[in-house]
Amino acid sequence: MIIVGHPWIESQKFHKIFSTEDIKKSQTNDIVLLEPIVNSHDLAQYCKDNEITFAVTVNSLKEAIFANALGAEYMVCEEDDALRIQPIAQEYLFDTRILVLINDEKEIPKIAHFGIDGVIFPSAIA
Repeated sequence: MIIVGHPWIESQKFHKIFSTEDIKKSQTNDIVLLEPIVNSHDLAQYCKDNEITFAVTVNSLKEAIFANALGAEYMVCEEDDALRIQPIAQEYLFDTRILVLINDEKEIPKIAHFGIDGVIFPSAIA
């Protein structure tokens, strides 16, 4: 299970990005975090074309399918969305990993029980 943003585990930072200029200013070891794919598909394509690791927030199965097709390394979503997306991601062997946004480490076992790829704490997002 992937755990991002917990104080015991070193992990990369996710930085919210809103333009290609923001991407150009990002650090090479940061993960670019894009808003829902319907609003940022052009930035996702830019990242893919330039081999920049990126994540995208998703709010539906449709957005998850497009995020995977565009080459997102991670998708960040709420638990309910992850529960609908994960079985499809497994069926189609998505390369994109699903991270559920959580606020408390007590949520980790529940997320693991459902076979979700990982969790991310808000502290990992700048």
